[in-house]
Amino acid sequence: MDQRLTMITLGVRDLARARKFYEALGWNARPEGDGNIVFFQLLGLVLGLYPRAALAEDAQLPDDGTSARFGGIAIAYNARGKAEVDSVLKEAVAAGATLLKPAQEVFWGGYSGYFADPDGHPWEVAFNPHWPLESDGSLRLPTG
Repeated sequence: MDQRLTMITLGVRDLARARKFYEALGWNARPEGDGNIVFFQLLGLVLGLYPRAALAEDAQLPDDGTSARFGGIAIAYNARGKAEVDSVLKEAVAAGATLLKPAQEVFWGGYSGYFADPDGHPWEVAFNPHWPLESDGSLRLPTG
């Protein structure tokens, strides 16, 4: 298996609401097929939004239909600086997110906070001074 990640699919309770939230962040949707899935082309990967029950069925997993709970995963957005962390958190809340943790200095020397999208998926917004972003916004782990 190649060491890469190509797509993240989020199970959502209301596809139209989820699409509206991500579009309010300034992202451009690319609906496909019969309109039951929405894709966003990101830098180097794709974010998909798909009805939660259909995603659970496809993966052959039980779903009680309740709101999302912490499932041991967070999606991260790395920022170029502390001001961008604050700005992205504010933008997400304005778009309908719930602030989970205000931005603050963290033990590893960075600055981060968390929001949850309308389906409860947690997003970390972080500035890591040890991991500068490439000019195109991509993240590469430092060598050595």
